[in-house]
Amino acid sequence: MKLHWQILVAIGLGIKRNWHIFLALIGGVIVGLLFPFQQGDSTSFHDALYFAGQAFIKLIQMIVVPLVVSAIIIGIASLGDSRQLGKIGIKMVGYYLLITVIAVIIGITLALVTSPGKGIKHKIDVQQSNLAQEKVEMIKENTSNIPGLILNMIPGSPLAEEDSSQNGMETTMVQILLAVIIFGAAFASIGEVNRPVVAFFESVFAATMKVTDWIMVIATPGIFSLTAYTVAKTGLGTIKELWVYASVILLGLALQFFVTYPLVIKLFSKIKFTSLYQAITEAMMVAFGTASSSATLPVTIACCERRAGISSKVCSFVLPLGATMNMDGTALFQSIAVIFIAQAYDITLSPLLIVLIGIFAIIASSTSAGIPSAGVITMALILQGSLKLSFEEVGQAYILVFAFDRLVDMFRTVVNVTSDAVVAAVIASNENELDQELLENNEVWKEVV
Repeated sequence: MKLHWQILVAIGLGIKRNWHIFLALIGGVIVGLLFPFQQGDSTSFHDALYFAGQAFIKLIQMIVVPLVVSAIIIGIASLGDSRQLGKIGIKMVGYYLLITVIAVIIGITLALVTSPGKGIKHKIDVQQSNLAQEKVEMIKENTSNIPGLILNMIPGSPLAEEDSSQNGMETTMVQILLAVIIFGAAFASIGEVNRPVVAFFESVFAATMKVTDWIMVIATPGIFSLTAYTVAKTGLGTIKELWVYASVILLGLALQFFVTYPLVIKLFSKIKFTSLYQAITEAMMVAFGTASSSATLPVTIACCERRAGISSKVCSFVLPLGATMNMDGTALFQSIAVIFIAQAYDITLSPLLIVLIGIFAIIASSTSAGIPSAGVITMALILQGSLKLSFEEVGQAYILVFAFDRLVDMFRTVVNVTSDAVVAAVIASNENELDQELLENNEVWKEVV
């Protein structure tokens, strides 16, 4: 299939699968323009839109903790099996971490340089903005007490009442994360004895995915309500400013796709990135259309084995873990989105807070399920972990991020899927598990889609 036809098919798949989201976004803009706030006051219709939108966000918040906890436990426990594959497991973790760190650096740098959130700063409620600024300033004041900060991050008894006044900081999410990571590492080290507990968390993860599916059923009215209320209150100018934000994300994803991956391939393997990209074009196409790395996984494996010449040994281990844990495109997006929100609320970020945003973006992206909009859900982890802010406290900006998420979700899914294939190809090249002749000879390739 010619490249231009593949691109058209990908766009067609994206529109076909996500038409209801696009329709909700466009419909929300139209309704918001037709029924604006009169002299700054809302009507019962606006109140209904606000209620529906906030109810949708609260449902999303409900699944954050079980999703993060179960994903981390399953992910770390599964990495214990990598020891039986020796160097492959170590290299996989190393490469995934390397490209995710680079993605976060790109995202943070672009967000700080372009400042996409400052354009909507005047649209944010002044009282909410002041409250968010005061909370973050309190955190910045307490970061000078490093010993106290570290002690406040160490998990205590889950049954004890949290002392939120200690050091003036609440670190519930940080404590949960550290505790889960510690126990996940313990489960990974005890071997098959961990199966009952890991199986329990696998069930929790599966149940969370099912609840997520149920919640996404009402994504259309939720996004419609959020968009309509925002446009009615702030006007079309806010939507225009979001194109700057979206453009920054797309620029970052393009840098990761066209610069980072080719450099990693050139430095750590002997293959041509153009040959690999051509081999996995179908996987990219499906990733764009479905906005789901998990749904794309079978096609990714088929492309890597039948066209890229990567051995089944490498594909069967690296790609499934990558589809659930390696989300560098999501990490890049989350870094930009959180800084966008901070800028919208006129929050000045200290160097330490910027580093914390990057660290939590790496963690949050690795816990994002390979389903549409998972990254915007686990973004709560970054907001609470680094800035100690909830969705309610930055609701006006978060609504905008969520409303536009599906537009950028398809692009970042392409980056996520490509990243998995790049790591698999590099490892296969290093371990002599790559059929170079098959990769270079596209005349013998078979269709996989």
